Amino acid sequence: MELKKNYSIKTGHAHMDIQAIHQFLCLESYWAKGISMEMVEKALQHSYCIGVFIGDKQIGFARLITDYTTFAYLADVYILEQHRGKGLSKKLMEYIMMLDEVKGMRRILLATLDAHALYNQYGFQSPKNPESLMEIKRNNLYNK
Repeated sequence: MELKKNYSIKTGHAHMDIQAIHQFLCLESYWAKGISMEMVEKALQHSYCIGVFIGDKQIGFARLITDYTTFAYLADVYILEQHRGKGLSKKLMEYIMMLDEVKGMRRILLATLDAHALYNQYGFQSPKNPESLMEIKRNNLYNK
């Protein structure tokens, strides 16, 4: 996929900068603050990873927790603040939504507090029957 300037998208656990991802999730995200490096590493090993890079430096990330057939949960999506406003999150989402596996999935979920407008552009909406969804949510799990 064509990106601006020296930006590129890479996929696969082996291409990800685990330390850069851990730093963002642990220190800057609102959803995984305090998460350990070991937990990030294990989560990425068991996910389909997509990274946004400028040269060799990772500046964005998303992962799909998926069976690669019917279901995926989109998680840990970010672009570093100094690279925002350049359309990179849209390019990242376009890339994800164009994956053959994703096109055929029955359900793709995500949770967000503040990026509804972005995700709406790609077909995400509030559940039509929220009463059919259940969750176990453990707040502050990483801050023990």
